[in-house]
Amino acid sequence: MDTHRSAAVHRLCSPNRRLSVTVELDRAGDLCYRVERDQVVLIADSPLGLRLRDARDAAGDLEIAGVEISTTDECVPIVAGKARYARDHHNQLALTLAYRAGRTVLDLIFRVYDDGVAFRYKVPRRADGNAIELEGEITGFHFPDDCTCWAMNLPNFTTSHEGEYRRTRAAALRPDELIGTPLLCRAATAAFAIAEADLDNYAGAYFCGRSDGGLGVQVTLSPLPGDPTLAVRLPADCGLQSPWRVIMIADHPGQLIEAMLIHVLNPPSIIEDISWIRPGKCAWDWWCGSVVSGVAQPGMNDATIRRFIDFAAEAGLEYMMIDAGWYVSGPDGENDPRSDITRSIPEIDLPALVDYASRRNVGLFVWIAWRPMAGQMDQALPQYQRLGLKGIKVDFMDRNDQEMVEFYHRLLARVAQHRLMVDLHGAYPPTGLARTYPNLLTQEGVMGAEYNKWSSRVTATHNVTLPYTRMLLGAMDYTPGGFRHASPGRFEARNTLPLVQTTRGQALAMYVVYDSPLVSLADTPDAYVGEPGLDFLRIVPTTWDETRFLLGEVGEFIVLARRSGDQWFVGAMTNEAVRKLLVPLSFLPSGRFVATIYGDGRPAMRSVDRDTVLELPLACGGGTAIDLRPAYMQPV
Repeated sequence: MDTHRSAAVHRLCSPNRRLSVTVELDRAGDLCYRVERDQVVLIADSPLGLRLRDARDAAGDLEIAGVEISTTDECVPIVAGKARYARDHHNQLALTLAYRAGRTVLDLIFRVYDDGVAFRYKVPRRADGNAIELEGEITGFHFPDDCTCWAMNLPNFTTSHEGEYRRTRAAALRPDELIGTPLLCRAATAAFAIAEADLDNYAGAYFCGRSDGGLGVQVTLSPLPGDPTLAVRLPADCGLQSPWRVIMIADHPGQLIEAMLIHVLNPPSIIEDISWIRPGKCAWDWWCGSVVSGVAQPGMNDATIRRFIDFAAEAGLEYMMIDAGWYVSGPDGENDPRSDITRSIPEIDLPALVDYASRRNVGLFVWIAWRPMAGQMDQALPQYQRLGLKGIKVDFMDRNDQEMVEFYHRLLARVAQHRLMVDLHGAYPPTGLARTYPNLLTQEGVMGAEYNKWSSRVTATHNVTLPYTRMLLGAMDYTPGGFRHASPGRFEARNTLPLVQTTRGQALAMYVVYDSPLVSLADTPDAYVGEPGLDFLRIVPTTWDETRFLLGEVGEFIVLARRSGDQWFVGAMTNEAVRKLLVPLSFLPSGRFVATIYGDGRPAMRSVDRDTVLELPLACGGGTAIDLRPAYMQPV
């Protein structure tokens, strides 16, 4: 090895020049990078690289064989999400690394935005015919100083990513921990979240504390089923491209909510005609245990589903979700590959229900476990399209290894061919797939309201942590709408007609605060009919033209404003602490607005403008939702 060669150093700045990345190939042949914001180090010198099975010791013989710098500034339309458009404005540095003999071994691409940094690896096709086998990454995120983090610890690689984001110190992150995405950190001068985007033909990422005892985390990849030593295997003629490793950066954690970085880092939509992709709200039979009045024997049967369809029509909801139990299960249950997802049980006449719903201007989604879907995709999807179903909810994947990632892409592409929308449950957190497949409306990968059925873990603190953590990645199918409130001291988990530990006001605020272009009214129709707040649920949109973070602190409270056309909505949520928030309405344009304020009692109305500061009293676990419409618009 030639230890006398000089190091190669390249620096790239963001368009506004506040952020910079420095990439270095040192004299020993090791790659590292660092990130600075306003000339203050945010990510200290951190390692880069891949561990390829047949090239472990080649790094020291590398040199930079090519450098290319470019700039992109374009407007990205969003089919359904927290804004109508996103701006993809970045400077890019592409480095080609080669052996001294001349063969390219790796391309390293960095992009620097005003609100973050992203980088990825590319391995070219191999002429020798040998498969590309990736054991893992050397990628690290080293912190210059201790900072506060919010991390979701997971038990293993077989997980639905449903847990709490717990506040901890970076110094307490251990190498034997498995941490899900995103990892939120708050340093002295900035907040940042580490995540991934454009996951395709690769394994999903987790983080672990550094094995050398330093501050920060390193990437670990989900292993292939049956081979814990290997993460990715690809044919020689395929080449390898890692997901983007993403660092979202802002002054305050709440400002990260407005960012579109995960979205724009994915390829554009493969769907040309998007007219059939229609976000909306849905009635749902599962969470309440199918309990509904007016049905002699509630359960998975036509009479029960028709009652939920009737409610959807009466409440102006676009959809009704038929959940587990409608199709013929295999001997080992609904996720048995021997299940038949093309045949409904005798108690369910699916064509008749589709027709019944259609005549009431309600579309139907159906729930399906992933294993039978994987095996019967070619038979089931054309049938669902012929029947007139609007979408499917696919569940129980509970992995993010390379094989499961491939299933996501195959499913979404095939479903799009049959004009069906998708809700992914038992899923890994979003990586921006909704840009490429806008028929993917929402995704779980979150500990949502279903946990009220069997635990007391869905606390108000958990609810006001999610917007700053899991929601940064994309749509979040939390399944809100629980209207039966019990204080934390009186709460009890129950499977049928479950309770929630937060108030009616917080239940309504979730429809503004939480991103989800397909969102449920999770409770039984009986919980809503004639109750305060149903009129708000009729009108609140599920997709937005603009999102603004107003106030909040992670795990304590949050206030978000979202715009749909000329109308604005505000959602405010608090943890277990009683608060009185002063919310300025300076985001409004000039002119008078009528504010309809939905708290824990009857709604109140008042005239406001952009100079108004609203005083919002929030109870323990409480919240408030506000409908702000120009004075010329008729209040509902």
